Amino acid sequence: MKWYKVFDSEAAADQAIQPQSAILLQIGDKRLCMGRHNDSYFVTDDKCPHNGESLSKGKVNYLGEIICPWHNYRFSLKHGSECENRTHDLTTYSVEIREDGIFVGISD
Repeated sequence: MKWYKVFDSEAAADQAIQPQSAILLQIGDKRLCMGRHNDSYFVTDDKCPHNGESLSKGKVNYLGEIICPWHNYRFSLKHGSECENRTHDLTTYSVEIREDGIFVGISD
């Protein structure tokens, strides 16, 4: 697994990602969705498997699910599973908060 630094600090991430929201991360050729739920960060694929919309344009609900802005499909940020089993699950990625920043792990 290769680790990519996406923020210099947790404070920088807090400033960039408001609670219960998400942003787009571009790491190489991968488009990822980084969501914030409570005080935790989660990273999944950005592309909704149902119809291809960018999940980073969606919102995070109180259950920790990212909601697709097109058709309201809901995916667990923690596990990537679609809550009603209507489409394929998302790939999730490891997130580590370290002294020198926040990192996302991507398998080679």
